[in-house]
Amino acid sequence: MPLRILNHVYWRAKKQFMLESDVYRNWTMFAVEEGRFAYEIGESRGEAGFGDLVVCPPGLDFHRRTLEPLTFHYLEFAWEDPGEDAAGIDPAADWGEAKRPVADLARLTSTYRHWVRTAESWDEADRKWKDHLLNDLWRLLAAEKAEETRNGGRDGIPADPLMEKAEKALSRLANEPFSMRELAESLGLRPVPFTRRFYKHAGMTPSAYVTELRMNRACRLLTETNLPLDSVARQCGYENGFYLSRVFLERVGVRPSVYRKTRRV
Repeated sequence: MPLRILNHVYWRAKKQFMLESDVYRNWTMFAVEEGRFAYEIGESRGEAGFGDLVVCPPGLDFHRRTLEPLTFHYLEFAWEDPGEDAAGIDPAADWGEAKRPVADLARLTSTYRHWVRTAESWDEADRKWKDHLLNDLWRLLAAEKAEETRNGGRDGIPADPLMEKAEKALSRLANEPFSMRELAESLGLRPVPFTRRFYKHAGMTPSAYVTELRMNRACRLLTETNLPLDSVARQCGYENGFYLSRVFLERVGVRPSVYRKTRRV
């Protein structure tokens, strides 16, 4: 595998960075699970949230500032053989923008869950598993980038600024009850056209996007806290634990109680 993880730290609800800027000796990736931050790396600058990976090459100033409490994976990695990139991207010349959005959010969420489980482990099996996940994610980025290049936009669709705005709004509102109809109307759209347009933009409906965000948060709360299920549900935008349990079983494949027990063994 061409990519090898050198350091992996999982930060939870970080309110601010210790340093406003830093220079790293190795390739660095900030993989955001929750919250947002502003960044500037060379000529690339912007904001990143869930679904975004921000990559900084060695030796460049990495300026960053939290905009919301940030939960993210900090990864330092190296290329085993820079001249042989099995992922199809030349890391030194072909990355382009520092921020790379991942279209396949379900796959990204699954990767995050495995990284959380192995964050503090460096035994040989977990190290190889982490490396595999990073290489798999990089190949996914390469495939999505190639598709954009062929078709002129994300998943073959030109960029849609209004739907990018909708995506940010959904990320902000996901963990509380809200009206999808009211959000659509605030964007000047009726619910059905909004759903169709968002699907073209993100490859999933707005409701499915929100569910992915909620399941990601529920998994973290079940693993990292002793909150009762009803409290977890309310922090994920659901009315009660019964409804969360039903959705969780459908999307994750096990009940929340089983997920919590198996992740704490």
